[in-house]
Amino acid sequence: MDAALREEIEGLAALGTPALKAKYVEAFGERSRSGNAAFLRKRIAWRLQARAMGGLSERARRRAEDLADEADLRVRAPGPSRRRLPTSAPRDGHTDALRQRRDPRLPPVGELLVREFRGMAVAVRVLEDGFEYQGRRYASLSTIACEAAGTRWNGYRFFELA
Repeated sequence: MDAALREEIEGLAALGTPALKAKYVEAFGERSRSGNAAFLRKRIAWRLQARAMGGLSERARRRAEDLADEADLRVRAPGPSRRRLPTSAPRDGHTDALRQRRDPRLPPVGELLVREFRGMAVAVRVLEDGFEYQGRRYASLSTIACEAAGTRWNGYRFFELA
């Protein structure tokens, strides 16, 4: 590695994230989706070295393509692990190990939540798997609160359950 290239790569350490993002655009011709300064420094340094010394050999490039074709690539990172109810799970009200726990702030099933809001009574019946408001079923109290208030609300706060 020649001295000029080494100096340019070492100079990356003094740059902040906005300057590194601008340098990334120069090096790759596109904006980086990352704002991580360490990642940007490594990618830019790699690109500078590849330009100065040559990139991957044609043989290495073909081998990488072969490996990528054979692999099952994950496009997204796995989400948080959640145990879900199987579709054949009983809906008889009994709790079992697979059933998601009910929020302790909620009143018992069948109870009516009533909130006076701007001169209007908002009445919601608690169901086993959601809520009923004005004859329609809803999955969350927040959706009902937003509909009743005309603006975003936390459902538990709206019905003073917090």
